[in-house]
Amino acid sequence: MKSDVPPHRILQSVAAGLLGEASFEGGGATAALGLVLHYLIAVSMSVVYYLAARRWPLLRRRAVPCGAAYGLLLYAVMNYVVVPLSAAGPGSKDALWIALSIAAHVFLVGIPIALFTRHAERS
Repeated sequence: MKSDVPPHRILQSVAAGLLGEASFEGGGATAALGLVLHYLIAVSMSVVYYLAARRWPLLRRRAVPCGAAYGLLLYAVMNYVVVPLSAAGPGSKDALWIALSIAAHVFLVGIPIALFTRHAERS
């Protein structure tokens, strides 16, 4: 939103992890690939936390702080391991972008995964 980038471009940037710069020339097909990859990554993150929480009940009992820590871990792994090993190229160095990305991983990824895991285990 800050850079007035259309949604399909954001999805293409996810596909760039596999395709590099060519992902931005692929139109709807590479946007769709980016969407599939995004959800595959998110589901994988959820499954990892769920399996860990089955082994370590603390992850369920203290879902919010553990989920926040998991979000931080996911941010670090994605930005310091996955992205550098991908074809996507370097990420943004903008301090606001980094802060918002960390907050998103904590509040929109890590904590919800932990809370849904706790709910699933209670059911």
